[in-house]
Amino acid sequence: MPVGKIVFIGDSITDSGRKSDPENLGHGYVRLIRDYYVSEGMSSQIEICNRGVSGNRVTDLATRWERDVINEKPDFLSVSIGINDVWRQLDQPGKKQVLPDEFKEIYEQIINKAIEKTTARLILMQPTVIEEDLQSEGNKKLVPYINTVNELALKYHAILVPAHQAFTEVLQINEGIPLTTDGVHMTSTGNLLMAKSWIHSVTHSLG
Repeated sequence: MPVGKIVFIGDSITDSGRKSDPENLGHGYVRLIRDYYVSEGMSSQIEICNRGVSGNRVTDLATRWERDVINEKPDFLSVSIGINDVWRQLDQPGKKQVLPDEFKEIYEQIINKAIEKTTARLILMQPTVIEEDLQSEGNKKLVPYINTVNELALKYHAILVPAHQAFTEVLQINEGIPLTTDGVHMTSTGNLLMAKSWIHSVTHSLG
């Protein structure tokens, strides 16, 4: 079980309305993870800090990394990014895009900064899905971003949360149950699946 301060950083899937939440946790997978540890009697041993910001890509994380990660001095750092790096290619094709090579370069840079300036154990989450159709254009474009997360987790001995894999397995079995509200943002089921995947991976890695 993790003990100490856990900083979650990412996009709207992590944010999940945290700014309108008195606890600043939002109503997504971060809250469910907190609630799980409360139910296990660990609330006094864990501090949850949600630093998700809607619309963020990996370039945005880099811009606010010092403030929202380094300055927070986390014991554990959970990163969930990549969906908007792909989704912007679909819904805003005229925008300057973050293509796979740049995504990997910047992601590795911010990991190295976290290693240099904190003692945090890294937790890297695979991007989830873009639409429940696993053959959608978004999911096809997502593959190199998922591969990057897998590679960086291995290289830096981070805990890997195989969120995309978890979604793929559920979608192959329960195709009629939506995991997202709009192809990207989570339903309660999607949030639970993310939280379950995170808890399982972290618990298995820490023992």
